[in-house]
Amino acid sequence: AFYAFGVTAADTGVGDIFTGSEIGTPESPLKPGQTGTSQFIPPENGTYYYISTFPGHREQGMVGEIIVTVPPSDEPVVVIRNIDLAFVASGDFRDLSFNALLGEPGANPTITAEVGDKLVFNLVNDADAFYAFGVTAADTGVGDIFPGSEIGTPESPLKPGQMGTSQFTPTESGTYYYISTFPGHREQGMVGEIIVTAPPKDDEKEPEIEVEVTPAVSHNFTLDFYEADDFRTFAFVAKPGEEGANPEIRVAAGDQVTVSSTNQGISFHSFAVVSDPTNAASILWDSEIGSAAAALTRGQTGEVTFVADTPGVYYYICTVPGHALQGMQGSFIVE
Repeated sequence: AFYAFGVTAADTGVGDIFTGSEIGTPESPLKPGQTGTSQFIPPENGTYYYISTFPGHREQGMVGEIIVTVPPSDEPVVVIRNIDLAFVASGDFRDLSFNALLGEPGANPTITAEVGDKLVFNLVNDADAFYAFGVTAADTGVGDIFPGSEIGTPESPLKPGQMGTSQFTPTESGTYYYISTFPGHREQGMVGEIIVTAPPKDDEKEPEIEVEVTPAVSHNFTLDFYEADDFRTFAFVAKPGEEGANPEIRVAAGDQVTVSSTNQGISFHSFAVVSDPTNAASILWDSEIGSAAAALTRGQTGEVTFVADTPGVYYYICTVPGHALQGMQGSFIVE
């Protein structure tokens, strides 16, 4: 079935959903097999509820409590960071990496953290081979993996399409490495750095603590599909070659983005943000509107909301085969 998610302070109904906590909507839900990520920063102590935002689902039992309390003043606040990573490989399997192919924007992103931060890794195997994951302080090899950071092993790996989650909390500053723990994979490029620094001392901290919590920012973009009169080239927002076609989009990491697209042409079209404009399968953040198999027909409109949580240079494209190469693509930059 189809579902959508959100967090609310209301003890009944599906209204007053906190901005940024949504994953899908009743109009643009998560379909079977799809995943999504959101975040929620409680503004004060109390009871909140995570629910399915489809009307009636909460009443059928799809609801849980979030109990928020004020931490004791003498206990440190634990910072939890969710990090999404995907195993990727070149067509000949000679180059292996995370999130994008080696040399492309977003490959093996450097992760920064402070001592005591809890890093939660969400892994998906987007390649056609078997992989395993772990964090180590060793700058070579696949040994000395921190307990709890493992996802799979060489003997029991993640197979294509499978996902896994692990955690790592650094206890001292320094450089750590997230890697594929299969022998040889690290040497082929499947390794990224985790730079950990000591938290500032009390007398070094900024006087205004509230600046550390940035409220979610929402953006709304209309990216309609257009075609040239001869149907040889395509574009977003305006016809190919016209002013305003394929505008560059810039947002900040963690911003919520809503894209609405209407098919103003004759051909079929679908939308997504991808890491590689030549690979329509490199979709990020469940940002699809339609698909190549279920595209928008003439006059149809679709909408998607997602959180752009990882800095980098990405692309929005039409995912119907060939359309991005015909010009239906633009830059999507997360700062």
